[in-house]
Amino acid sequence: MPSDIVTAPVLAEVVRSGFVEGRHRGSLVVLAADGSVELALGDVTGPCFPRSSNKPMQAAAVLRAGAELAGERLAIAAASHAGEDFHQRLVRLLLAEHGLDEEALHCPPDGPERTRVAMNCSGKHAAMLVACVTRGWPVASYTDPEHPLQRLIAETVEAATGEPVAHVAVDGCGAPLLGFSLTGLARAFRAFVLAEPGRPERRVADAMRAHPEYVAGTGRLDTLVMRGLPGALSKAGAEGVQALALPDGRAIALKIEDGAARARGPVLAAALRRLGVDASPVPAEPILGRGQPVGEVRAVF
Repeated sequence: MPSDIVTAPVLAEVVRSGFVEGRHRGSLVVLAADGSVELALGDVTGPCFPRSSNKPMQAAAVLRAGAELAGERLAIAAASHAGEDFHQRLVRLLLAEHGLDEEALHCPPDGPERTRVAMNCSGKHAAMLVACVTRGWPVASYTDPEHPLQRLIAETVEAATGEPVAHVAVDGCGAPLLGFSLTGLARAFRAFVLAEPGRPERRVADAMRAHPEYVAGTGRLDTLVMRGLPGALSKAGAEGVQALALPDGRAIALKIEDGAARARGPVLAAALRRLGVDASPVPAEPILGRGQPVGEVRAVF
């Protein structure tokens, strides 16, 4: 085994009827209000793919490109939405307002009716298309890593994280996926909440915090956290990623090694408690037996 591989510590246990039947390993970084590292568990400096936790930065780049988005339209640009009716209506409206239709989206179809607007990343893709129409950039190739918009996104990510992009891949939605460290992710979220009013980063943060139901969906973790913790900016990513910043600049980024979404909430809640913050808005993860709670997923750090 290469010496630079960090063994991820156990961050959460799966407890059923008092018996620990499973464990989730992962990495976690917590930044203090001044940006210093207050807690680091596992590998917080090596690159990972933050997946949809990158979306606020992608949305900021869309604004930098000249797209005039605000309110719900900007919130859904940074969304991993649940495909609810109000999500799909807004994505269709956003496309129509700029002379586009669903066929322009590169994200794959999803939902019972297998439509592209139902896919959780359709708001991000629609916003990217809006930026291309605004700037006169090619529309058909908007997900090419060499497209002007994608180069601008990479520049925005590097500025927000304070580090170079380490890896470029294809995300599940088909857009370029940029890799960097958990510490860089936490720094980026901190930068968004602390940005001056009117800056693209602050505009994205404010829109997400004002309209969290468009960022996630009814009853989802990000919606509940941003509703329950005023001023908090929260965004989940696939494969067990979660990032959050508090309005004073304290920030959290985590990655569950096996990608288990069920461990995100308990680990996030424990990190918030370490900061002295009320974690009650974070939903619990019960373990069920015969449809009834018989245990829990609990953090162990």
